Amino acid sequence: MACTSEFIEYICDMLAPLGEVSRRKMMGDYVIYVNEKCVITACDNIAYVKKLPCIADLMTDAECGCPYEGAKEAYILDLTDPHKALKVIKTIWEHLPFPKSKKK
Repeated sequence: MACTSEFIEYICDMLAPLGEVSRRKMMGDYVIYVNEKCVITACDNIAYVKKLPCIADLMTDAECGCPYEGAKEAYILDLTDPHKALKVIKTIWEHLPFPKSKKK
């Protein structure tokens, strides 16, 4: 089952206070960016975030799963607590590098 547009809109609206939010559709599912950094992989109406040491304390009670076959296990972001979700995404964003520019 692919993500619904309503689910993606909800996530993007929730993340708006953090800056410029964009999304890219990939085979029915999405990756969501904040200020040009990929912070969420959304599959089957579930928001996944990388298992990074910087958010381990925030995600102690989080479920884990794989967004798609062959993917690394990730935390499932609880969207029912927007304050905590924003804190998790802000922390991830601070620790992720900007994507490398593509050379032509």
